[in-house]
Amino acid sequence: MKNKITGNPVTEIPAFSLLTEEQNRLIQNVSNIVLYGSGEMLFRQDRPVSHIMYVQSGLIKIFRESGNGRSVITDLATSGSFISLISVFGKELYHYSASAVEESRVLLTEISALRKLILENGEFAGLLLKQTGQECINTTTKLMNQFQKQLPGRVAEMLLFFSERIYGSQEFNLPLSRRELAEFTGTTKESMIRTLAEFRHDKIIKLDGKKVEIISPDIIHTLCRLG
Repeated sequence: MKNKITGNPVTEIPAFSLLTEEQNRLIQNVSNIVLYGSGEMLFRQDRPVSHIMYVQSGLIKIFRESGNGRSVITDLATSGSFISLISVFGKELYHYSASAVEESRVLLTEISALRKLILENGEFAGLLLKQTGQECINTTTKLMNQFQKQLPGRVAEMLLFFSERIYGSQEFNLPLSRRELAEFTGTTKESMIRTLAEFRHDKIIKLDGKKVEIISPDIIHTLCRLG
């Protein structure tokens, strides 16, 4: 269940350091920190945009839903990430859905106030545009890799994503179910299970339930690079 948390919501966010004192007061007046439980929805695609969200801690799943009940996970947002930022410059609807993978602390800022500050503060607007552009590049690169790489290369890329970007360790617990891992790599649950089993059999990884240890990082990097 989501719970609002009191306190100064914008103190530790680098982007807001570019604002004037008056602009910071505006942001504080229209922002709240909310604690989301595991599995709780932050917003759904094609619903009206109300807030821009910044992840202060936790892990957020970003995904697109289709009419047949299937989903594609486009990204996982970690602490220090804006989500729904592209909606500031796009249409008035969320382009995707977002839910908490684990307990997550998220700053919600009213989008109307953020748009006002973009018009007033060019340096702040430039930083948000840069981050929006990087978000688009990351999504495009991920989708291209799904078309161009074979499944072992995509699974290797996924493991490196968790190891290097999310956890900073070669030992970690997979944060997603096997079905969600398949949605993240553009395959089926059965193919994901089979490929992970092959990696374990070939002594590329150790695998015990959700616990993973990469024991042949050179092979993982080669598979990721060659696809």
